[in-house]
Amino acid sequence: MKNILNVLCVFISIFVFSQTKAVKKNPSKGTAKTTVRKVTDVVKPNPDLVIINKDLPLLIPKKKGDDFGYVSQNGKFIIQPEYHIAVFFYEDCNLLNSPNEKVRKFGTADYATVEKNMISYRVDQSGKRVYQFKDADLGKCKFEEYKQQLFQAYILNGFYGIIEKATFVNAADYRQFKIYPQYQYLYIMEGDDVSNPMIVASNNDRFGVIDVNNKIIIPFEYANIKRNFSWKLGRMFEVTKDGKNYYYIDANNKTY
Repeated sequence: MKNILNVLCVFISIFVFSQTKAVKKNPSKGTAKTTVRKVTDVVKPNPDLVIINKDLPLLIPKKKGDDFGYVSQNGKFIIQPEYHIAVFFYEDCNLLNSPNEKVRKFGTADYATVEKNMISYRVDQSGKRVYQFKDADLGKCKFEEYKQQLFQAYILNGFYGIIEKATFVNAADYRQFKIYPQYQYLYIMEGDDVSNPMIVASNNDRFGVIDVNNKIIIPFEYANIKRNFSWKLGRMFEVTKDGKNYYYIDANNKTY
């Protein structure tokens, strides 16, 4: 009798299990099917990042009060001023060659270096801080071959001119000067085109910019023009009219 009960229990268990499986395979016709849709985040381009001048960066450092942010080419702040230092969006070779492969992407020209409260970051074009600098992440820069300058400043009788180094031999022959000495000061800006460099010049105690043919690019109306990498990095000049407040202008003397 005991064996019969055991067999009966096993039979009932098998029957219940088979009915359960059948229910799972055949859902009720009245049950609505749920469709799972994948949601893809679409990043919309910022309409304020307009291209007015194709030779200029999309975002330009600009100071407001005591802090720097970034404006678009139409002068609208895209990244609000909150940084002590803000440079052009440009490659950072230390990050590009980082021993940490995960941070190398932050060394590309899609990001810019800023500093706030003595801490340096890389930010993207929306202003988001995507990376905080760490000494351990910095690699060694692989410098490109230096482009030898074709021209150099030459001082004669207290005035500055420009000579072409490869052909100049006799200062007594005025025809050998590219620009005969006539300025208070000249400085050839670092740039990619060594055959047509921009030259910061001073005349009558005011600063402007000329080319190697002595053509005035920026009129002599500034108290100072910084001799930095602004032309190489952004094709812009950092200028001031009062000796204190600096801002950027392009080669057409347009203010940003």
